[in-house]
Amino acid sequence: MKVKVLGCSGGIGGKHLRTTSLRVDNDILIDAGTGVTDLSLTEMSMIDHIFLTHSHLDHIATIPFIVDTVGAMRDKPITVYAIEETLETLKKHIFNWSVWPDFTSIPTAEKPFMRYETIKEGQSIALDGRKLTVLPANHTVPAVGYQLNSGKSSLVFSGDTFTNDPLWKVVNRIPNLKYLIIETAFCNRERQLAIASKHLCPSLLAEELTKLERSAEIFITHLKPGEIELTMQEIEEFAGDYKPRMLQNGQIFDF
Repeated sequence: MKVKVLGCSGGIGGKHLRTTSLRVDNDILIDAGTGVTDLSLTEMSMIDHIFLTHSHLDHIATIPFIVDTVGAMRDKPITVYAIEETLETLKKHIFNWSVWPDFTSIPTAEKPFMRYETIKEGQSIALDGRKLTVLPANHTVPAVGYQLNSGKSSLVFSGDTFTNDPLWKVVNRIPNLKYLIIETAFCNRERQLAIASKHLCPSLLAEELTKLERSAEIFITHLKPGEIELTMQEIEEFAGDYKPRMLQNGQIFDF
């Protein structure tokens, strides 16, 4: 599996700050934040599957534009995978004919540009020899993370999450774990905001990483613009023993 980071920022600004999206090979997206806008038309038309962690705008923003832009170029619908609560939010608040057309019935209900598929925590989905497993997350809205397993190695993406013991129970059972991408949205002076919004800050991240019982290369995502350097300095101070690195836009993981 080859994963390219299209966006990994907690906000926007300039050409390097894009919100969350990972492209897996040429046909899968994990979340669909503003990073997707850097794909070419041809690259966008090759996306068959979009796996969502949750319903917040920075993770779903480009789905309406992707479907609208390339739907007519394709011979099958784009499948959006998410837990039931996330799909209900998309149906009610985005693809509702008021904010955006319902592309599950365009051009016809029999041959739509987009379809939904409900997934559940713990479920594994096999796609051409690749396996994606739905992991627990702890956020202000129902949310999940994902394990991407090539057979040779695994990458775990936490999604947006707060303290999350169920996640570590699963992660510690992954024998071929190679990469862990985990969020840290706030610096330590905003610890109370992190707690209220169910995100991590460096001190909370350090507490979470003590629960990791396997070796892995650790990368930090969802840093807030304007606090990136400070937050990474604090991560080095509180969790430096784990050698976490900042996830970079455009970074590629081949495993």
